[in-house]
Amino acid sequence: MNNKDTLIKSDERLDELNRRGYKIIQHPKKFCFGIDAVLLSAFASVREGEKVLDIGTGTGVIPILMEARYGGNYTGIEIQEDVADMARRSVKYNDLQEKITIDNADIKDGISLYGSNTIDVITTNPPYMTVNSGIVNDNDTKAISRHEVSVTLNDIIRVSSSLLREKGRFYMVHRPHRLMEIMSVMSEYNMQVKRLRMVHAFVDKDANMVLIEASQNGGAFLKVEKPLIVYDKTGEYTKEVADIYLE
Repeated sequence: MNNKDTLIKSDERLDELNRRGYKIIQHPKKFCFGIDAVLLSAFASVREGEKVLDIGTGTGVIPILMEARYGGNYTGIEIQEDVADMARRSVKYNDLQEKITIDNADIKDGISLYGSNTIDVITTNPPYMTVNSGIVNDNDTKAISRHEVSVTLNDIIRVSSSLLREKGRFYMVHRPHRLMEIMSVMSEYNMQVKRLRMVHAFVDKDANMVLIEASQNGGAFLKVEKPLIVYDKTGEYTKEVADIYLE
């Protein structure tokens, strides 16, 4: 048995990430990453030497994918102890301990953990649904991942605003029906949306995701990019999405 195989528990699986040979440990009965995390990792950008924080990192997929794409150093914060443990083991499996740190903590304590105005880039794939919307899954891990059980949109933006340096960048993937609320909360905390890209499953379907870049105390200029179409008429990934997976 490969020594790395001991990092994977009997009820977990090891999934390919198609980037630099990296793999990720996931539990099939808990919340596994989806295309939204992959698209966010490609939408965000990181420059050399920047300090990056991924809020609600789950199994650490976004820091791992971004390290493969950009290099650099990353911190992921995850409130669920068992999920954070999986993320740490994925980091170790890929020999990324010197590049990626996983903190098992509550982002509402982010200021005491990281300090004000210390982060250059924040990424987040947060819970999309409020507690009062949709059916809250009785599996706690899935409920916390999908619904604002332990953290709200306001919490994430409020803390991020304090953590980011002046003109620091904030990247989020969310649902289009909450876009006005997102922009309103960002405005309350002096974060300006700079770039938007709607994601459509098919070219003739309504958008089901939105990729957002905001800047702390940034100017008012907003760029709306062309829509990102996930599937072609045959149900296969479009070339752009396929390229994102394989870059």
